[in-house]
Formats: sequence, structure tokens, C-alpha cells
Amino acid sequence: MTYMQPLFTIATVTYNAEATLGRTLQSVAAQDYVRIEHLIIDGCSTDHTLSLVQRYVEENQARHNIRLICEPDSGLYDAMNKALLSASGDYIVFLNAGDRLHDIDTISAIAGQTGWVKGEHRHPAILYGDTHLVDGDGNFLRRRRLTPPEKLTPRTFLDGMRVCHQSFYVRTDIAKQELYDLRYRYSADFDWCIRIIRRATRRRIRIVNTGLVLTDYLNEGLTTRNHRASLWERFRIMAHYYGWPATVVRHFWFIIRAVVKR
Repeated sequence: MTYMQPLFTIATVTYNAEATLGRTLQSVAAQDYVRIEHLIIDGCSTDHTLSLVQRYVEENQARHNIRLICEPDSGLYDAMNKALLSASGDYIVFLNAGDRLHDIDTISAIAGQTGWVKGEHRHPAILYGDTHLVDGDGNFLRRRRLTPPEKLTPRTFLDGMRVCHQSFYVRTDIAKQELYDLRYRYSADFDWCIRIIRRATRRRIRIVNTGLVLTDYLNEGLTTRNHRASLWERFRIMAHYYGWPATVVRHFWFIIRAVVKR
């Protein structure tokens, strides 16, 4: 057996993201883990995003493998599908503009929990952890309200998106088998995570809770800006996987919980 470290693909999707992209690039560049492929998918930005990326490549290419794909796309999830199909790492995670890896040793800590042996196929399908919310300046706001469960199962997301997409690391060979469903404009990540969990469970491949805070998540993303449309999409996704009765009952509980917390 040949022991070595797995390659991690960090996929960053951008479009006119000059205001927030810098701290994302800095957090990847600061990692003490060497085997990183940073895949940047840009939708032909018209601001200074590409200048930031070019400077980042010049300063960090010797340390990490950085690849830029710049071409028109049909939206966020179309670009994320391009990242999935282009990724060459053993694991993939999406870290978009404004989001940061929580610590300089985040990837090292995750890699240490894979039990990686080259050529084997028993490595975890998913590694997940907690998330902190930050503001537009990168300042800590609070821990994410929906905290990750001790054990992740196909029914976990009946309680909502318990694991933030940016803290959800997936074996790339599995991820490539489940592309994002472009019928969903705002919540395709919710649907994708459920499908990945279901596939891992069917194949009886381990899902690992790292017990770590993995990501500082910018609290101003696409879903946040389109909250109502996103909630409706999530309702439809939940009804598809869990049935209408369970989904309706659970949403009554969501309403009661929101009222009680006021």
C-alpha cells in the first residue's frame, strides 16, 4: 500500500466578485497543506476580478495548482457543474467569493481524517463540519443556526440544510455522478447534498463528521438575497424526497419555532 496525502479541489465560482474575492483567495493561499488544486470558474467578469486572480496565480502557482476557466455560463449552478466535471482532486469543496477556510490548517485537519491510502476505495464519501457566519468585511457574526448533526443521514435535511454547502467535502468520483440540477435557480445545492448523502448511504460508504469549524461563510449569498424563492424551491425539494405530508408538517414546526424565538 502507498500512503500519501489526497488532493483537494477547492472550486471557486466568480462573476464580478472583486469586492469579496480577495479574502477567499488569501484563505486558500494561507493553507499549510500543499496538495490543493484551486479551480476558479469565472463567468467573464467585467470588473477587476480577473486581475485579482492573475495576481493570485503569479504569487501562489508554485505552491498550489491553480486553474482558471473563464467563459460564459448559464448561472451559478451551471458554473459549478463545470467545476465538478473539470476537477482532478480526490475530494472537492465549493468555496465561493467572500467565503473563507476557517483556519490555516483546515485542509490538513480534514485530510488527516480521510485515512487516505492510494488505490483504495474505502475512503469517506463525505467529510463535513460546522460553519461560522461573517459579514461583508469578514467579521464574525455568529455560529450558523442549523448546526451539523452528529450523524448525517438521508433524512437529516428534513430539518433544513443542516450542513452548509461550503463545509461539505465530497469524494470527487462520487460528486461527478451527481451534477447540480439546473431546474433549481437558488437551492440546487440543497438538492445536490441530499443526493450525495443518499448515494453514499446506498453504497455504504462512510460519512465522517470532522467535529471542526471548517468555513467562514459570507452571509450575503445568492440564497440570502432571494430568500422567498429559495424557500419555495427547498419546499419542493423536500416534498420530492420526503413526501408532501412530512414536508408540510415539518414546515408548520418551522413556523412555530420561528414565532417562539421572537
